[in-house]
Amino acid sequence: MQWRFLPFERLGAFENMAIDEAIFRFHQHEDMPPTLRFYGWKFPTVSLGYFQDVEKEVDIEACRRKNIPVVRRPTGGKAVLHEGDVTYAVVGRDSNPLFPADILGTYRVISRCIAGGLALLGIEAEMEGNSRAPNGDSLKASCFSSPSRYELLVKNRKICGSAQVRSHGIFLQHGSILMEFNPFKTCDVMLPRSGDYERQILRMKQSVTSVSEHTDRAVDVGMVCRALMTGFEKTLGIELVKGELSPEEEEIKAVLMTHKYMNERWNMEGGCRAWI
Repeated sequence: MQWRFLPFERLGAFENMAIDEAIFRFHQHEDMPPTLRFYGWKFPTVSLGYFQDVEKEVDIEACRRKNIPVVRRPTGGKAVLHEGDVTYAVVGRDSNPLFPADILGTYRVISRCIAGGLALLGIEAEMEGNSRAPNGDSLKASCFSSPSRYELLVKNRKICGSAQVRSHGIFLQHGSILMEFNPFKTCDVMLPRSGDYERQILRMKQSVTSVSEHTDRAVDVGMVCRALMTGFEKTLGIELVKGELSPEEEEIKAVLMTHKYMNERWNMEGGCRAWI
């Protein structure tokens, strides 16, 4: 079975989310193979989960002072500070025999693919069997503050956070593999904060890890992407074929960027009204 593969590129926050949703929407109307996409972020960016209350969970003023864009994802989950990470997106049909029909089953399959890729880099990642509550004084707004079921841990610390949305028989799952992790930068833009800043930083260090911490050689984004591609191909028995967005997807992307992802009301308030 062949999948379409969209190679890694660094883009702005609004374009990245518009592309993911455009692929998701296009799959709802076209019978086509699944799509795997890798991408990065031109600038440090905070992405919000669909249901997050931005005023309670992200320090918007700090983001503005630091010129950090804030974009709301079409998927759930918690906030992520993107900076140098490798972000993936998988779009496919619920009825695809490679994937169980439930959300957790899809998480499990995709996590196996990512773990297979990380193993090629010498990183042994394991799936979390059960969701866990965040440490008492950690940043609950952060996606990486605690692992959800079937997300990936290395030595009991989270290395990859993911989120998913489903509609009309199609799923979109995307997530970030951390190349490096700076707990100070994350704590600076996330809420709520505890009174003991040093303890909070320590909790984040105990909960989160990155690729750079577990390799004895320099590993760049290209190496990670190639390893992840192999992980998907070997785990699922598929062939990834390089492709590009269709003209229809480009049109959908342009509309979504203009009317949704560049709209401050969407990013600040989320699903408070109907969006295209």
